[in-house]
Amino acid sequence: MMESNRLQAQNVGILAMEIYFPSTYVSQSELETFDGIPEGKYTKGLGQTNMACVGDREDIVSMALNSVTLLMSKNNVPYTKIGRMEVGTETIIDKSKSIKTHLMSLFQEHGNTSIEGIDTFNACYGGTSALFNSVQWMESSYWDGRYALVITGDIAVYAKGPARPTGGAGVVAILVGPNAPLVMEQGLRGTHMENVYDFYKPDGKSEYPYVDGKLSIECYFRALDICYANYKAAFERKHNTPFSMDNVDYSVLHSPFGRLVQKSFGRMYFNDYVLAGGPADPNHRMKSHFQEFDSIGLGKESYANPKLEQAVLKISEQDYNSKVAPASTLPKELGNCYSGSVYAGILSLLTNVEQLDNKRILIFSYGSGLAASFFSFRGNGAAQNPDFPSTTNIGKIANITQRLADRTKITPEEFTKKLQYREDNCTKSAYTPADTTDGIAAGHYYLDRVDDKLIRHYSKK
Repeated sequence: MMESNRLQAQNVGILAMEIYFPSTYVSQSELETFDGIPEGKYTKGLGQTNMACVGDREDIVSMALNSVTLLMSKNNVPYTKIGRMEVGTETIIDKSKSIKTHLMSLFQEHGNTSIEGIDTFNACYGGTSALFNSVQWMESSYWDGRYALVITGDIAVYAKGPARPTGGAGVVAILVGPNAPLVMEQGLRGTHMENVYDFYKPDGKSEYPYVDGKLSIECYFRALDICYANYKAAFERKHNTPFSMDNVDYSVLHSPFGRLVQKSFGRMYFNDYVLAGGPADPNHRMKSHFQEFDSIGLGKESYANPKLEQAVLKISEQDYNSKVAPASTLPKELGNCYSGSVYAGILSLLTNVEQLDNKRILIFSYGSGLAASFFSFRGNGAAQNPDFPSTTNIGKIANITQRLADRTKITPEEFTKKLQYREDNCTKSAYTPADTTDGIAAGHYYLDRVDDKLIRHYSKK
């Protein structure tokens, strides 16, 4: 018999969001000149504007500490109100000690050590798994009435070469709770996972990944197709009505770079055509756009087909501008923050769109290796939560537009020097970081030193 007094969490979702990003950035257009490549390759070709960058004074722990303290202080959340905290990342700072244990120093000060959760690790997908786990904890018999925190993000750095401009940095903090203004839709997920080496980091002596760019894009498209079909099936089982992009008000996709997001969004319309039987239907409304691709369908031939690419971009252009572009601010300004990328997109959407009541936001999270999911949120204007009243409030408190404007631009030469600091020191046993702390704002944490026992020490400026 079910206990009658068990807590019941309703409308679980996002109560608040915050992001920590470095105070310095490099211009993608200036990087084009510095790298001696054609104008527009990074800006138009990749769809990027600027890229956040850090030296060796910041790491995943210091950035996570900063994201937590920003969220807690700006939203007036008591540290005693957190019952679960999970870090989703692809950064290993220690092969045994979790990042979450570092963050516990903030909660110990307030006498709260009863916090479930630990680190969840996978390229670009760790944050999504951490979010799923937190929502499921809150909807389970183990929920104790407190909030959950999801911390997700990374520092993305690459060796010199064509992948370097696709780096970035940022860590997002997400407060999960009931009666949320942005509710995760129950029972609506489409997931796909497989074993592939499109992007991986086997070398413990380097932060730089091994990347097969062509394969990674193929994997992204394949995962998107399969996850979309699975989400569509789940939606149709639950609602007993056909699903297509017509049911989506906004969409946020994992953003290695902006141009891939635009192509992928358009590809979802091709999915609608194929999955609805368009190739066999002479009267399908998208027939004129896609009939010449009936023979290739969603197979491998479609991944790098330039004519199909132009067709999906054309049919989705207007919807991209209204449904996706509002989620592109942070991804274009910060670059790729790996596990935090799609959540930086959600925070961008909450900043740029004031009215999300009853709007469906479709999310695609992709992580190399690979792990991927489609899921969705719905704006809940009836939440009537005085502490977290609206999605608009989330964006206002985060204040990302002003914070982006307050950053300091550095030259490509300075950017390269910062990356060299990281490369030189990432394998050292005991060291003091070489980069200056001038760019660290008052009240923020930074890496002070690593001692002879390899214990990392952090200071607050």
